[in-house]
Amino acid sequence: MEKPIKKGILLVSFGSSVPSSKVALENMHREVKKSFPGTKIQWAYTSAFIRKKLREQGEAIDSPVVALSKMADDGYTHIAVQSMHTIPGLEYDYLLQTVKGITEIPKGPVKVKVGRPLLYSHQDIELAVDAMIANFPERELNEGVVLMGHGTPHFSNVFYPALNYYFAEKTDGVFLATVEGFPTIQDIIVKLKRNKIDKVFLMPFVSVAGGHVKNDMCGDDQGSWYHLLTSAGVKVECILKGTGEINEVVSIWVQHLKDAFYSL
Repeated sequence: MEKPIKKGILLVSFGSSVPSSKVALENMHREVKKSFPGTKIQWAYTSAFIRKKLREQGEAIDSPVVALSKMADDGYTHIAVQSMHTIPGLEYDYLLQTVKGITEIPKGPVKVKVGRPLLYSHQDIELAVDAMIANFPERELNEGVVLMGHGTPHFSNVFYPALNYYFAEKTDGVFLATVEGFPTIQDIIVKLKRNKIDKVFLMPFVSVAGGHVKNDMCGDDQGSWYHLLTSAGVKVECILKGTGEINEVVSIWVQHLKDAFYSL
């Protein structure tokens, strides 16, 4: 006999153990719930390190494979898995492989679809850029915005330099650097000098204001972007607000989830 259809949603992010990151995660959950009232929404984190750290703090978050297995055991036959990552990088590849493996289990869910991450197409980038610009603070002449992306050794790092092109087409004085990829903050400091920008608003282009934002972007360490920029003579104002707190950005993830959910 065929199982009765039971649809569920699994939201998958890299994860964070920093308490302030919950603001973005809760907002993302709230925005998804608005579009899918009555549908069970679960979470999973792809980072084993973050899951371990959270367990030590008394909070249990499953990996995608465990979360999907539990949902199958609970009778979910159709599951929309939404990648809450920024780019289709290593974590997204891992998620696709996980879903492929789980759907090959004989008693697993009937159908699983993976929603695209935030940036996947030309249209996604345009929407994200517009959403960010709408949430920039007002700037005076010679003031800019520097965004912090994560960066990756994966070929999808090309999204980050591409974003600089997209921002330049729509506004002046906006630059994106990465923590672990290209361009670097040193690359951007050169551009700030060239453009005679003497003050910047430093903002994350990651979903949550977690460890990278608190430490690498605006930390007290000499290697932080705040320190490097001020040492280069640039005044800095930090805005600790992940993209998961910006509803115009979250709406892109939600649309990708709708595409996955309604194709089940």
